[in-house]
Amino acid sequence: PPSVPADSPRERGAAERRSPGHEALSAGAAPGRSRTKFSAAQLQELERSFREQRYIGAGEKRRLAALLNLSQSQIKTWFQNRRMKFKRQTQDAR
Repeated sequence: PPSVPADSPRERGAAERRSPGHEALSAGAAPGRSRTKFSAAQLQELERSFREQRYIGAGEKRRLAALLNLSQSQIKTWFQNRRMKFKRQTQDAR
């Protein structure tokens, strides 16, 4: 492969990802966005919905977001994380 100058945008991006102190920025979390702490009532409703359907549809996502006063992105992320937790639990049970 051709060499890439050290000051090229592609190489600078790689250097920034490797440099210490940038882990929080490269980890995918938006700066300033704190971790969402779901209430017991929110978790109860999210878990109920998850038991019925592991993959949430657009309509159910809108309904839950309005009902629980959360963004659709938060609902989507919760379901993604919950599916991973479910997958880990079922693999551990083997």
